Amino acid sequence: MRNLLFSILLLLPLAGFAQYTISGRILNKADKSPVASASVFLNNTLVGVRAADNGSFSLSNVKSGQYDLVISSVGYETGHTTIMVSADLSLPDIYLAPKAIALREVKVIPDAEKTRLYQMFKRLFLGSSPYSEQCKIVNPDVIDIDYDKPAHILSATSSDFIEIENTALGYRIKYLLTSFSNDEKERMLYFEGSALFEELPGTKHQQRVWKNNRLNAYKGSSMHFLRSLISNDIYPEGFKVLKLVRKINPDYNSSGKKYTETLYTAPLIPADMVKRTDATGLFALSFNDCLYVMYSAQLNATPVAQMIKDGQTVPDYLNGYITTTLIFEKHYAVFDANGVFIDPSSVIFEGKWGETRMAELLPVDYNPGK
Repeated sequence: MRNLLFSILLLLPLAGFAQYTISGRILNKADKSPVASASVFLNNTLVGVRAADNGSFSLSNVKSGQYDLVISSVGYETGHTTIMVSADLSLPDIYLAPKAIALREVKVIPDAEKTRLYQMFKRLFLGSSPYSEQCKIVNPDVIDIDYDKPAHILSATSSDFIEIENTALGYRIKYLLTSFSNDEKERMLYFEGSALFEELPGTKHQQRVWKNNRLNAYKGSSMHFLRSLISNDIYPEGFKVLKLVRKINPDYNSSGKKYTETLYTAPLIPADMVKRTDATGLFALSFNDCLYVMYSAQLNATPVAQMIKDGQTVPDYLNGYITTTLIFEKHYAVFDANGVFIDPSSVIFEGKWGETRMAELLPVDYNPGK
């Protein structure tokens, strides 16, 4: 990512919900011929189409913001183009490179072991929330799984889109898994890929249930938190953020606590951790130490901003918090107005957000309403 210039964040309401159109054409990089029927979609949204016979496409109902435009077609390398949407866009021709055919070593895994590894992958990939029980992977055969026994690392990719039916949230998700790694020794899970959402057909009753479940999944999520930061209402929305200082424990020797931690009780305000960048619609989350994010569904009616200004102690909410620790892997973590990190590897989640997986994934253009 290019260098970004920062300035102190001027906290503004979220951008309006104006919708735009993106058009373009997909061509074969080798001979400049059209690529017909390519899948064209905005990553992690409900917006996607098939390219016409002449390679042309048009995406409509796109909200403003930065997106990863994904182009996928059998026999071609998957294409990614970062676009910033603030008006209708007519893109220059996009070229897909034909995929090189490479023979790879095939590992013969006994059926019982293959089943065990798949169940392990499924549990990690979907998560352990109640919603995961209502998720079904329709085509598990497209998932390639490997397990490194000495390193205790489970890895996976997919040869095609993994189709997931989430009857808890009312979505069918097509997910192209490019990387998946679960390190059991370090207790670290990371996966990434491209997702296209589709609404499931349902009765009016099902629609009401899905609407409620989506809102529950949204509340307290990283998307909810980042959007609240931009609009300067993290405390009225139920969030409280504290400074967490974490240092290596000098007495650590593969047992006991690896870190010593000090949690500061003075709550932070958005300006302490967010800055604007020189790119429209992009923001930078940055902090010298860890951020300890607390969320309570019981909204705090106290005028917190005024209390902080007056130097008063901010009271706790009335019920228990769910918590997440944010650990910065890079100096800053850039996110957009939709509340999505541009580079997910720039920050590590420990706690609630780290446990949230595909079963609670919402499209980036999700709108919770009032």
